[in-house]
Amino acid sequence: MKLFSILLVFAVSMSMHAQLTPIVDSIPMRDGKKLAADIYLSPNPTAATILVQTPYNRLLYRIVGLPLYGFNVSTMPYNIVILDWRCFYGSLSACVASPDRGEDGYDAVEWIAAQSWSDGQVATHGASALGLIQYQTAKEQPPHLVCICPIVAGPQTEYKSYYEGGVYRTEFVTQLDALGYGLSTFILANQYYSPVWQFVESTTNYPGSITVPAFLIGGWYDHNTDDQVEFFNALRTSSPLTVRDEHRLVMGPWTHKSVGLNNQGALSYPGAAGWSDSLARMYFDYHLRTIPNGWNATPYVQYFQMGDDTWQNSPSWPPTGLQNVSLFFHQGNFLDSQSPSNATGNSSYNYDPADPSPTAGGPTLLVTLAEGPVDQAPVVETRNDILIFSTAILGQDVILKGDATATIYVSSDQPDTDFAIRLTDVYPDGRSMLVSDGITRMRFRNGFTTNDTASMVAGTVYPVDIVLPTTAITFKAGHKIRIDITSSNYPRFDNNLNNGGAMYVAGDTNVANNTVYFNSQYPSRINLQVVDFVGSTNQQHLAALNAAVFPNPSNEEATLHFVAEQTDIYTAEIIDVTGRITWIKKDVCSGEQNWILPASISPGTYIVKLSGASGVNVLRFCKF
Repeated sequence: MKLFSILLVFAVSMSMHAQLTPIVDSIPMRDGKKLAADIYLSPNPTAATILVQTPYNRLLYRIVGLPLYGFNVSTMPYNIVILDWRCFYGSLSACVASPDRGEDGYDAVEWIAAQSWSDGQVATHGASALGLIQYQTAKEQPPHLVCICPIVAGPQTEYKSYYEGGVYRTEFVTQLDALGYGLSTFILANQYYSPVWQFVESTTNYPGSITVPAFLIGGWYDHNTDDQVEFFNALRTSSPLTVRDEHRLVMGPWTHKSVGLNNQGALSYPGAAGWSDSLARMYFDYHLRTIPNGWNATPYVQYFQMGDDTWQNSPSWPPTGLQNVSLFFHQGNFLDSQSPSNATGNSSYNYDPADPSPTAGGPTLLVTLAEGPVDQAPVVETRNDILIFSTAILGQDVILKGDATATIYVSSDQPDTDFAIRLTDVYPDGRSMLVSDGITRMRFRNGFTTNDTASMVAGTVYPVDIVLPTTAITFKAGHKIRIDITSSNYPRFDNNLNNGGAMYVAGDTNVANNTVYFNSQYPSRINLQVVDFVGSTNQQHLAALNAAVFPNPSNEEATLHFVAEQTDIYTAEIIDVTGRITWIKKDVCSGEQNWILPASISPGTYIVKLSGASGVNVLRFCKF
């Protein structure tokens, strides 16, 4: 009930609607029990009906207003029925063990179709769990169901949904338990991929059973992004031929709890605000009211290209014709499309399970955590348990549409540990805004069954692929692409104790010394699906700048000397061992230059990176 109180306070504070007064009724199910329903009738004598089935209390809609904001109750063309799930809130008395929610949905659709105020047509709508139950209802194929509109939801229940890269999604399951689903006992009892998961997966992925049009609405910062895209693709190839071309997908810059809103995390996307509701209205008007509004001619996939902040379309996702481009890790903590030529190159950091790298945004669900694009610089990138690799300032847009996969070569002095990746978009003002993230547990590097697991051997180098969720973002010229590598992202993911023992139980914690390799033998990299990529992100690593720092080492001011053979803007950065820029200077230069490096920087080892029209030089500088 605590969560309900939080939602109710939020609803009251955000609502601009007068309290609505519905017809209160109950809908009989085939077992004789009844589910509580609020019914909002159109002023028309008969009308099509939009059914919303919720586990989050139908009474909230009386305060926040009806789904598809913009409906005026006195003039709306649809009836709307809000139904409490069996075992939740008003339908608690109908609770049974292991309810079949698809059958309940079927019975609700057919009851609605038989009412005097119904024209016999029913559609469904809703987000998250309210989307999941739409798939379950459609699978039962009620005769009067016309179409469905699931938002940030796929029907699949998969091992990877709860163990990403083999790592327990702590905050996700914690929030699901708080919402009343009680899944953690089952999830933690099945930590390895097994016949149990095979059965669950085989019974929850059923595109061939969806016989009505489906309009899927998803978000690039949602935790269901890949599931939803994968199911849409399956609908386009495996649903009945009579309906296969009726499915549509829209992907916006949205988080799970903020679909269609302007503000997402620490960024805003006014070009996407209200888009989901507008398209859903168009979809329902076409299928339920046969209004010739052109919906049948809309693209199969519409998506918001972040960075460009424009709506684009494609016949499929990901679009065809993409290039696979690798950005390699290099000494000096930079990324470039040229593979490393040096025979040696690696960096290490310590990971302490008692002090894990904190979650800052991303596809979170827990109400106490920020969602979406959040700056990693203040909280994550200032710590000493991280490696940071960045491109130089981009001279061209890099347009990502699809997956990003990090291929890294790693070792550890412990029998087990994790490696976590964050992909960020670095703005000219230094903000490092999260784009996507992923993780893998090293004991699962060969697979997720019990027989697949293997301990690490100290000093042995292992290749690991970490797949990040699909997305669409343009890294704009003047920005940088960055990869943060840590061994934790807590509480989004469980923090590995590093001891190689039983997981998710109390035990001794070991501090791990973890190493990432980037050289000609072990070319760690991030692989991107991009459009029209030309040349190197860092121009070229040329010696034409003839750069040098002297004195080096120094305990006072030092001088950066270089020759600018072409007139251009040149940039010098002093970067510490964590990848943080501690000093930067830009100027238009031509010919011989001497720039003074400040005496105020703290003692330590630094990288001095100089970039301009003639190339990029990376120099090591010691201050004592």
